Amino acid sequence: MAATGNAEETQLQEMEEEAGMEREMDSDEEEGMGIDNSDDEEDDSSEDDKENEAEIQRLEEQLSINAFDYNCHVDLIKLLRQEGELPPLRKARQKMSELFPLTEEIWLDWLKDEIRLTEEEQNREKVYKLFEMAVKDYICPEIWLEYAQYSIGGMGLPGGMEKVRSIFERALTAVGLHMTKGATLWEAYREFENVILATVQPPPGSVPTCEQQELLNAQLERIHTLFRRQLAIPLMDMEGTYAEYEEWSDQGVSDTVSQKYKRALQQMEKSKPYEETLMAAEPPKLAEYQTYIDYEQKEGDPARIQIIFERALAENCLVPDMWAKYTKYLDRQLKIRDLVLSSHDRAVRNCPWTMGLWKNYLLALERHGADHHTISDVFEKALNAGFIQATDYVNIWEAYLDYLRRRVDFSKGESTLTLESSRELEELRAAFTRSLDYMKQDVEERFSESGDPSCTIMQVWAKIEALHCKNIQKARELWDSIMTKGNAKFANMWLEYYNLERSYGDALHCRKALHRAVQCTSDYPEHVCEVLLTFERVEGSLEDWDAAVQKTETRLNRVNEQRAKSLSQVAEKEAHLVRQEEEKTEQRRRAKADKKNQKKGQKGSRPGEKRKAEDEDNENEWGEELEQPPKRHRGEGNQGSFRGGGAEEFMETESGLFGRRAPPCRGQEPPGAKRGQQMAPATVRKTQEDNPEQRKDDCSVFISNLAFSMEDPEKRLKELFEPCGPVQSVRPVYAAKGFRGYCYVQFEGKTSVPEALKMDRREVDGRPMFVSPCVDKNKNPDFKVFKYNTNLEKHKIFISGLPFSCTKEQLEELCKDQGTIKDIRLVTNRSGKPKGLAYVEFEDEAQASQAVLKLDGTVLQEHTLAVAISNPPRRNAADKPDFSRPMGAMMPRAMVYGSRGKGRTQLSLIPRSLHRQTGSESKAENGTAPKPTGGASGDAGFEAQAKPMSNSDFAKMLLRK
Repeated sequence: MAATGNAEETQLQEMEEEAGMEREMDSDEEEGMGIDNSDDEEDDSSEDDKENEAEIQRLEEQLSINAFDYNCHVDLIKLLRQEGELPPLRKARQKMSELFPLTEEIWLDWLKDEIRLTEEEQNREKVYKLFEMAVKDYICPEIWLEYAQYSIGGMGLPGGMEKVRSIFERALTAVGLHMTKGATLWEAYREFENVILATVQPPPGSVPTCEQQELLNAQLERIHTLFRRQLAIPLMDMEGTYAEYEEWSDQGVSDTVSQKYKRALQQMEKSKPYEETLMAAEPPKLAEYQTYIDYEQKEGDPARIQIIFERALAENCLVPDMWAKYTKYLDRQLKIRDLVLSSHDRAVRNCPWTMGLWKNYLLALERHGADHHTISDVFEKALNAGFIQATDYVNIWEAYLDYLRRRVDFSKGESTLTLESSRELEELRAAFTRSLDYMKQDVEERFSESGDPSCTIMQVWAKIEALHCKNIQKARELWDSIMTKGNAKFANMWLEYYNLERSYGDALHCRKALHRAVQCTSDYPEHVCEVLLTFERVEGSLEDWDAAVQKTETRLNRVNEQRAKSLSQVAEKEAHLVRQEEEKTEQRRRAKADKKNQKKGQKGSRPGEKRKAEDEDNENEWGEELEQPPKRHRGEGNQGSFRGGGAEEFMETESGLFGRRAPPCRGQEPPGAKRGQQMAPATVRKTQEDNPEQRKDDCSVFISNLAFSMEDPEKRLKELFEPCGPVQSVRPVYAAKGFRGYCYVQFEGKTSVPEALKMDRREVDGRPMFVSPCVDKNKNPDFKVFKYNTNLEKHKIFISGLPFSCTKEQLEELCKDQGTIKDIRLVTNRSGKPKGLAYVEFEDEAQASQAVLKLDGTVLQEHTLAVAISNPPRRNAADKPDFSRPMGAMMPRAMVYGSRGKGRTQLSLIPRSLHRQTGSESKAENGTAPKPTGGASGDAGFEAQAKPMSNSDFAKMLLRK
């Protein structure tokens, strides 16, 4: 083994000498080449130097303005390193290290630069201090390895051997458990001890002395111990280490070492999937590290939990939640003072904007007995950290004031306080005063709010004065100041003051506080009045009772009058808005009617030209063509009815009114005949099955808003509704151009109808399918199917301004912090497209009110949201969709004439433009046509006209136009 060690050392020295000679040759060649080209490069280098100097000056000026600009520090260090100016570079690095933990790359560059420039022995201590600073920022195996290797260079100094071993031991403690990089340090440590072993071995052929043998045995034991320690730790590729130990050891591997190795190997196999996941993942690997941390915490090894936390933080140093979890684990589990405090310090240096980390740091310092000066310095740093919310400053002040209050010994009362306790009490009062000034000046100036509207700091101060210092007068002065800051209108503030007086004051001041509360409270005056009356029942005399009753009655009467007045104002405002909306609707209707009449007049101004029917007359309010029954010849008027088919059945759905037309008579041309005979058999079958006597409305549902392009709707809907129960028949409604998008589904039993209604608004072919009860409107004129409440819903909020891409999950994520969500409904149009509106139902009114206060005005995907308590408009007749249009535009043509109606199959020879301009026909469009004077029912349409017109009459009429 000695020969082997000497050979290895000689070989390493030869390799280092060869590498040095190569570097010298390369530098000589570069210098020679530089001499030849120096004249050409002088101008370029001078320009680059000027640009770098200007950039360095700019970065230094920017850092003088904002010292916490991390990227600016990094850019400045890079430029100074390029320039090769050591003093400014060292200063820039030191300044950055004071504000931020440096990354592994920055530290290694800094250390290598310092090592090259400080080769003298007297400067090694400076490099050692620099290494100590580096290893405190993050757990980096590369930095520890560089530290150990640098210490080997000072091995010849006094105590150098012990220093090297001490650094290696510290490195193994810090990163020796690192599963992927820890083995490098173990191998470096063993290599160092092997070199020492080679120096203590006697020359070949000589007999060692007792002292030499003892040194040799001790060194061999050190190497054996390193092998045994490493094999007991789960590390990647530990099989190779075990094989190396078997080869190195003359005595073989003991059973104890083998058992520990097998246990470590099993542990490594369990952790290997997590390591492989980390290696395959992309930075920052936060989710993968969190999964790994959860696994290690279940295993329960504190050292392994610590190393995986450190590995995660090295790659996610700007994640406050990760620091909070780590410090919480150290506070509750390990409780090692130096480790806990250093971790808290690193946390606030990495995430100084997070108030929770500073607060936990102050608690940890107090918990581990840090001196008052240290805690005060940390608090001052927290105030300068730049929190992003005003409430953060309130919370950090509360934490510091709590600490100062715990320093004062109140056990003997203020009058008997010691000198030291008196100073601490005065410091506490001074801190309270300073906190109020700080909140008023600094915080309000920055955030335009104090962050403490309820004056919690002053409330705590008042309680301390009343409870511990027995200074109730000071507490009353503080509460007077609280009430003057806009809190006098809140009942809970007055009740807090009353409870303070009740506990530490007297009945007189309690009565005064309640009387003032009754006079000033505006949110819950009834509650304050009740508390006053209860107090007088217990404490007061008859005169006090009478005064309290009179005061409360007067106050409540005034409050009721104000509420009634405000309600009337709201009602007037709503009525005014309704009138304005009605006027706008009427204006739109008139403008549309004028435009339509003008368009028809232009078309009718050309005599002799055949007029075409307008598409708008055949479209309903949603822009879809209305049902067009087939034509019927003049002689077939008396054949146009089945049993009971003469009267129309009206159905009301969510989307309006629809008429159910009687089926066509025998001999009549079926729908779709103009397109060919493909639909004829199916249509004939439907008309034969559509017998009114077989219809059962209580066993049927009405389906609407289906796609016109649906293929074989009868089969499709039967398959769709079969899970609800046995389907007896499906009656699609057809027109000349095909399926009209609505139908009737009749079940064999009534029990299937509720199940079918649950399918309302299910998406079918990209559109929401409307399912509503099948009710005869003539028999039930007051029946409504609108399933949503139209009254004020205090437990539900209405949100408008949502982006159309917003989903229920995104809305739930936005609202879940305000309370328990029971239901979310996104409002869509008939085609299923979102309208940017939603209703969110909470568990109670308080949660809904809190959601309105917190969410109104928030921004979601660059859309500003408007949030209010749900108060839908009443669904009166005037509020139904497109009520401004004539009723005939909302219904099929068979419904727009008279009480019996005038079928489209009864031909009218009057041109449509003239037909609509007559007064009597205008009335007919609104359902008030004059009754026929005689004739059969089949000719009622002809008798309703004033006078038949001949062809010559038509010609004269057209020529006049």
